[in-house]
Amino acid sequence: MSARAVDEPHRVSSPLELLFDLTFVVAVAAATAQFAHGIAGGHGLAGLVPFLQAFFAIWWAWMNFTWFASSYDADDVPYRLLTMVQMAGVLVLAAGVPAAAGHSDYGVITLGYFVMRIGLVVQWLRAGLEDPEGRRTAFRYAGGITFLQVGWLSRLALVETGALPPSLSLPSFVLLAALEIAVPWWAERVGSTSWHPHHIAERYGLFTIILLGESVLAASRGVEGALEAGEAGGRLVVIAGAGLVLLFALWWLYFLGPAGDGLSDHRRRSYLWGYGHYGIFAALAALGAGLEVAVERSGHDVAVSPMALGYAVAAPAGVYLALLWAVNALVGAAPVLFPAAVPGCVIVVLALPLAAPWIGVAAVVGAIAAVCVLLVVVTIWTATAGARAGAR
Repeated sequence: MSARAVDEPHRVSSPLELLFDLTFVVAVAAATAQFAHGIAGGHGLAGLVPFLQAFFAIWWAWMNFTWFASSYDADDVPYRLLTMVQMAGVLVLAAGVPAAAGHSDYGVITLGYFVMRIGLVVQWLRAGLEDPEGRRTAFRYAGGITFLQVGWLSRLALVETGALPPSLSLPSFVLLAALEIAVPWWAERVGSTSWHPHHIAERYGLFTIILLGESVLAASRGVEGALEAGEAGGRLVVIAGAGLVLLFALWWLYFLGPAGDGLSDHRRRSYLWGYGHYGIFAALAALGAGLEVAVERSGHDVAVSPMALGYAVAAPAGVYLALLWAVNALVGAAPVLFPAAVPGCVIVVLALPLAAPWIGVAAVVGAIAAVCVLLVVVTIWTATAGARAGAR
């Protein structure tokens, strides 16, 4: 196992990486479904923290594997078997999402996360043994991850025995998550890994598509619920159609400009770019939950108010737009999104749910979709006008 070249030509995702991503489809679907259940029951805010905690475990495990594979993907028998171990951990984590969301029981999630991370520790140990140039960095990764797994298991034991007060449960999670995020920065202080910028950009794009697909699936579940209730009226058509347009607009905005060249030119900013995607990915998953309940509500009443349901769609969309602009600004020589338009669009999107009691949820979702489409149009028109001016 030796470090791969940072400028390796024609570097794309391997079939094993694509198979690995499929296990995360299950995990994201479980987290989204539980969050949608909480929104429908009028407990969206209460379910937000468990959703973000579960999603952190999903995102962080996926991200660590992705960046490791970009540097050390040997695609031999040991590498494939250890990847399979990590995939098994993802499925265990997905099985524990309902208990975490419903009863704050993080035992199964912690076990699945532990399995994923130990598989990665063995990968890093192998890289350290077989790649002398990157040995110190690899061993730092292995040591940091192992230390934190002890922390997660200790936290679980303290929670299960009642030794950790409930008031310290969330602070302890935040502390351990912050330490997890600090491991790459600490490990690569002695030497950077040879991750491939275009490969990383493609991997993030593929995960974005997975999350958009989860939103489509969630909205489809909402349509099924509305149809089972015997209500297939105009509101269902409007919300379902507007939700599809909204997702298409968000897809369009993400892929307006390739990030590979920017990451190649600004490798030091890769931490902020990669970490900023936690909010982007979580927003897309949460948007799927909001759309599911919004579509389902068109068929029968749910416990959530129209305004709260409007914010279940508007808040993730607004967060997505703001963070997408921010991460693009980190690595782009020129802004991909029209800078003057993004704040205005975010403000309008977040203000629209205030009118939900009078105009209805369907109109709010349609208006949010229209705002995002307008941002696409303005961005494309601005870029085209700039290109023409440059040509002249």
